[in-house]
Order: sequence, then C-alpha cells, then structure tokens
Amino acid sequence: MRSNCLLARFTGLFLVFVLYACKKQDASLQQVPSPAVAAVQVETVNGEVNVPLSWYTLELKLIRETPGFSPPVSARAIAYTGIALHEAVVGRSANAQTLGGQLNGLPPLPPPSKYKQYNWAIAANSALAYIIKQLFPNVSAANLQLINQLDSTNKVTYANNCSADVMARSVAYGEQVATLIYQWSLTDGGKDGYLNNFPADYIPPAGPGLWVPTPPAFQRAMLPYWGNNRTMLKPHWTDAVAYPPVAYSTDTASNFYKAARLVYQKGVAGTPAEKNIALYWADGAGTFTPPGHLIAIATQLIGDNQLSLSAAANLLAQVGISLNDGGIKCWKYKFHYNVLRPVTYIRSQIDSTWSPLIGTPPFPSYTSGHATFTSAAGNVMAAKFGSSYAFTDQQKVPEGFAPRSFSNFNQMIDEASISRVYGGIHYDFDSEFGKVTGKQVSDRVVLLKY
Repeated sequence: MRSNCLLARFTGLFLVFVLYACKKQDASLQQVPSPAVAAVQVETVNGEVNVPLSWYTLELKLIRETPGFSPPVSARAIAYTGIALHEAVVGRSANAQTLGGQLNGLPPLPPPSKYKQYNWAIAANSALAYIIKQLFPNVSAANLQLINQLDSTNKVTYANNCSADVMARSVAYGEQVATLIYQWSLTDGGKDGYLNNFPADYIPPAGPGLWVPTPPAFQRAMLPYWGNNRTMLKPHWTDAVAYPPVAYSTDTASNFYKAARLVYQKGVAGTPAEKNIALYWADGAGTFTPPGHLIAIATQLIGDNQLSLSAAANLLAQVGISLNDGGIKCWKYKFHYNVLRPVTYIRSQIDSTWSPLIGTPPFPSYTSGHATFTSAAGNVMAAKFGSSYAFTDQQKVPEGFAPRSFSNFNQMIDEASISRVYGGIHYDFDSEFGKVTGKQVSDRVVLLKY
C-alpha cells in the first residue's frame, strides 16, 4: 500500500510553530483492520497535531483583532471550530463516533469513502481553514491573508509525496464536513452576534436590585438575547432557569449587603496577590477573552502531553462545546434575574467614590461568566487528564505575567472564579453558582461519544 505522506519540518507562517515543531518522520499506511472500517487509516501521532495547534493560534489572534468577538461570540466560534475538526478526522478510527445525531439539530454527517486513502492532517487543515474563514467574515484584509497563507503552508508541510488524488480527496472531505457544520451553525440564533452585541431594541427592566448600565462608559446591555440561542447539547432538565441569586436587600444584616461589602473590602484592602489574580484573569476587551484563555490552555496541554491528532480533536471539540453552552446558559441566567453590578450597589449603599479594580462588563452580574466558562472547560480537561493533574498556565507570559501553576483543575476554576470578586465586578454568589452551571454542562459534554 502507498506509504503515508512524509512530514516535513514545519517552516510555516507563525513563530509559535517552533513551540510545537514537527519532527520529520516516516509513517506507513496501516492495514485496514476489518471491512467495518470506514476509510483506510493513516496514523502519524507526532507532527500532524500541529495542524490544529497552528489554527487555534491564529483563531486567538482573530478573536483579539476582529470587531464584535465578545466572550459568548468567541465561545461560539471556538465550539464550531472544534466540531469541524473532530468530524474531519473521526473517520480515521473504527471506534470513533461522529457527533452527527448526538448534538442538538446536527444531522448525520457523510463518512469518508470506504477503502480510500486519506491524509487526515490535510483533511483537518481544510476543515479548519473553511470553518474559520466563515466564522470570522469581518476579518481585516491582513488577517484574511494570514488565513489563506496558513492553509497553503499546512498543505505544503503535510503533503510531501502524497498523490494528487489523495490530496484532492482529503481537501474535499475536510471542506465538505466543515460546510455542513457551518450550515448547521446558521440556525442557532447567534450567527450575527458579532454585528450586534448591543441591540438598541432591548430595554432592561427597572426596579430595586436590577441591573443598570455601569460607569464609566454606561453602555447598553451586551447580548441580552444570547440565552435564547440553541445549545449544542440536546435539551435537558438542567436547562430550566434555577439557582436564584441571593435576595436583594439594602439591610446591613442581609446576605446581599454582606456579599457587596466583601467586594468593597477586597477593592479597598485586597492583597497584592489578590490584585494580581484579578488582573491575570481579567481577559477583557482587546484580549483573547475568557473562552480564548481556556482553549489556549487546552492547546498548551495538548502540546505538553503530545496528544495525537485524534485525541486533540476530541478534547478541542469537548472544550468548545462546553464553552459555547456554558455561555448560553450563563447569559440566560443574567437576563432572567438582571442582578445589578457591585459598583452600582456599593456606590449607592456603601461608598459613593468607590471604583472596581477592573472594568465592569456591560451586562447583569448573576451568574459569573468567568466562573461558568472556567468550570465548564476546566472540568472537561479534568475528565481528560485527571482530577489531580498539575499544570502551569503559560498563556499570559507574553503580556508580562508570570506563569501560574495549579495542582489540579479545581484550583484553577476556583481562582478564576474568585478573581472577579477580587476585581470588584462580581459578588461571591455569582461565582459560586457560575461554577455549578459550568459543571452541569461539562458533565453532559463528557458523556457524549467521541
């Protein structure tokens, strides 16, 4: 049988590739184990995983630089990217399961042709190139050029000695799968979110304890209808609005006042370590956002653990789905309960001159997006690597932060969640119930068959 494509050393576009540089190696085409196998399998564990790593590196740049990619919108893009990747390579394994039919509204997807040879790295590359270009339709001309260049670079890098028919078949299959995934995405209610983060037709409810625009910008509410979007997980009893917040009160003996007082005290007398945690996890406007931070950690761990392309695709799909659905559920809670932000309460009840350490986002307080996103993705990664897996987050080093080490994923979840209290923009009950929501999502994500 034809030997598999030799993997050339990555000479690609992005400097980050040196972090995951592929080693030249020969990999022979495996024999078809049984007639049940959908396609001839090519298995090269080292090297080809750099295809998704390179695309996620670029996607994080696009999130930073493309207008409208707020945290929920970014989570949505990350999720569809991961699903397209998963479906492009699922056919390489006889035991792998397509997500078609498992996810909400996603029909069965076409399998690869039986007994035909595929270059799975090229199929993955073509799927990622297509889906990312569709998900970021308003990229700058310079970043569109980067998308096209990365597509070409990966094709050259991973196509040495491949016949023309294998290349064409692999490219066509990746694009076919990604096209169907993108068509599915068009009906979820969120495709134009990047164009209309602040809809003018939304009028927030008024009354004691309810959210109002916050200083200094006093922006309209961001994505007030996002909680109505279709989740990727099928409907479930946990989708019902539950876990009401602490009852609003201005009584100094009330739990609400005590929660606000804690935020105030952390703002006035927080330790240097607490302030550093708040700034580390801020991930505000112009950054890769909280969902981007978490998918960046996932890609780092893929490289650290030298996962295969298939294993990486499984993890990236799971983390993406958890981020997307966690964001939808969180925004559903936010605009159902419409809890006012700490800065509003503190200035009216405790100290009229107080300001939070970090900027208050323009949407209600309960529940915390950071806590939800981090709990959802962190628990997915814990299911993959183990509940006691220790790791060091290197993602903010380019921004001048020291790496942060964690003895397990729960420690990361707790730190990211409490960071918003330290930063002055969430009550502790926002974070605690956000963690519960995220865990509910992750528990369902990991039960899917991959």
